[in-house]
Amino acid sequence: MKPRSIYAVLCVVGAIVPYAVFLPFVREHGLDMGLILRELFANRVSASFAADVILSSVAFWALVAIEGRRAGVRRLWLPVAANVLVGLSLGLPLFLYMCERWLEKGSAA
Repeated sequence: MKPRSIYAVLCVVGAIVPYAVFLPFVREHGLDMGLILRELFANRVSASFAADVILSSVAFWALVAIEGRRAGVRRLWLPVAANVLVGLSLGLPLFLYMCERWLEKGSAA
């Protein structure tokens, strides 16, 4: 299987799984941001995971900006938007997919 295909599959999984977990919460409570933040930081374990994902997302944005520009990848806002709207589970494989696609185009030329 080509890397691009693997990244595409990871995009689909990375979009479905977080929402499968989050949507039941939204159905029950709505988009109550206060409650979401209280639940997210309810204890040290969940706060640790939240801090890790937030810091990883910031590092990911830097990666997209620096390496994406260096490689000449276009539409770099897409993986950042995917990261914000869904999560790193979609943003990262989407960026890798875009880079792989760009590399394949370059090697074909």
